[in-house]
Amino acid sequence: MHTQAQPKLSLVNLKTMDKKKAHLFYVEDDESLGFVTKDNLELQGYEVTHCMDGKDAIDTVKTGSFDLCILDVMLPEVDGFTIAKEIRKYDKDVPIIFLTAKSLKEDKIHGLKIGADDYITKPFSIEELILKIEIFLKRSKVSHFKEEPTNYRIGKFEFDYSNLKLSSDQDDSRTLTQREADLLRLFVQNQNEVMKRSFILENIWGEDDYFMGRSLDVFISRLRKYLKQDEALKIENIHGVGFKLKV
Repeated sequence: MHTQAQPKLSLVNLKTMDKKKAHLFYVEDDESLGFVTKDNLELQGYEVTHCMDGKDAIDTVKTGSFDLCILDVMLPEVDGFTIAKEIRKYDKDVPIIFLTAKSLKEDKIHGLKIGADDYITKPFSIEELILKIEIFLKRSKVSHFKEEPTNYRIGKFEFDYSNLKLSSDQDDSRTLTQREADLLRLFVQNQNEVMKRSFILENIWGEDDYFMGRSLDVFISRLRKYLKQDEALKIENIHGVGFKLKV
C-alpha cells in the first residue's frame, strides 16, 4: 500500500442545500485517508460505498447505482483510469472526480478524455472535495426536481433536452450525455451570440481553468460532429474569445 497525502483531519460543518441523500462511490487504497474522507462525507449526509482496490471497485460498479464517483488514480493492479472506463460502460452520465498526487498535464488531459468531470490534486481539503461534489450534484437528479420537458428546434434537428435526445429530419436519433445536452442547450439559448469561454465553463463545468477548457474543446468537437448533417449550423470558434452557434 502506497503512502498518500492526507486531507485536513478536522471535521467540516459546511452548509449544504436540502437534497435527497446522494450515493457516492469512493475508491481509495490508503486506509487512513479513506476512513477520514468517508467519515466526513457521511457527516455531510452522503451515503458512501468505499472500495480499497481496483478489482473490487470494478465488481462493485457492475452491480451498484451511484450518483457520483470519486476515484484515486494511483491504485495497485487496476488504476483509476481503468475503473473510469468501466464505469462509462454502465453509466455515461454519472460525474467522475479523480483524486491524484500527480499534476502532470498529460494525465489530466487523459482523464478528461476518458470522461472524467474534474480533478483534485492531493493534498486536498475535505471542504474542497465537498464543494466539488455539490457543483456536480446540482446538475443531477439527486439535488433537484427534474425540469419540465424542454424541446428546441435547431435547423434540421429536434432537441429534447429532458430526454437527452437529438433527432434529425432524416430520422436519425442520438442519445446525448448530460453534459453534451447541457452544453448544447446553452448554445441554443444563446444562438447567434458570442459566448466567452469563461461563461461556458462556469455555467457547465462550474469553474474556469485550463484543464476544464481542454475538456470543453473535446465536447465542442463532439457537438460539431453531431450537427454536421445540417451545413447551415456552425459552432464558430471566435479566436481568443469563445464560441458562437450560428443558425
